[in-house]
Amino acid sequence: MEHIELAGIHSGDSACVIPPLTIAQVHLDTIEEYTRRIAVELNVVGLMNIQYAIANDTVYVLEANPRASRTVPLVSKVTNVSMARIATQVMLGAKLSEMNLRPRQYPHYGVKEAVFPFNMLPEVDPLLGPEMRSTGEVLGLADCFGLAFYKAYQAAGLTLPKEGAVLVTVADRDKETALPAIRKLHEMGLTILATENTAAFLEGRGIAARRVKKLHEGRPNITDALANREVQLVINTPSGKESIYDDSYIRTAAIKYKIPYITTAAAAVAAAEGIRAARERAGA
Repeated sequence: MEHIELAGIHSGDSACVIPPLTIAQVHLDTIEEYTRRIAVELNVVGLMNIQYAIANDTVYVLEANPRASRTVPLVSKVTNVSMARIATQVMLGAKLSEMNLRPRQYPHYGVKEAVFPFNMLPEVDPLLGPEMRSTGEVLGLADCFGLAFYKAYQAAGLTLPKEGAVLVTVADRDKETALPAIRKLHEMGLTILATENTAAFLEGRGIAARRVKKLHEGRPNITDALANREVQLVINTPSGKESIYDDSYIRTAAIKYKIPYITTAAAAVAAAEGIRAARERAGA
């Protein structure tokens, strides 16, 4: 499964897609070979969970665990391969060579999305990081990635809007990465609300944005817009050390008012694709 969020977000908290979308075939071949060699060297009989990262055109092994992970049922569902059954048969003495296993092509996509308990912990900042915070996961299936992502988000209790307004407040380091998503949302007719710096960035690239004040800048501000249901989606990547002002109130307010929220640029790109696919399907 290919992670949607980049390295730095715990794998249990990252959305994932199968088949992979953006991994080059040469890297897939390398991953397959590395997996085979590690399994043989460790004498693994049964299931094994390996995490890889690709940087500067090089495949790195992050960790290899000779055990199942909680994604096994989801992968089995998407591929129609009962991995737990196969692993049990192997541990009891069966041979993989006798099971008629072969590479397959799939006409659909499966997207795993994590489920978080933040709605029951309203004062907790839902920011993602290397520490796993999810308590479960759901699966979206569709014939295209965008719709599968949309369904997965919906199953997790965060239905992405097909119209309305999107609040965008993005850290400087994420602006270029998030730009294609914001442009796509704007082209679909969604209203873009943005804080001063983000609005200036977007307007410089031909995207109209309605300015909204941060909490310390006076009223009406972001929290007023969220409380008044003027916003249907929040895209907020944390400023961290880039700002002297804490922006966690944006994310906690989104939870309080039950507004879907996104905290990484990569997820914003996937969400925009999901909204586009859902709108097209609804209009078909």
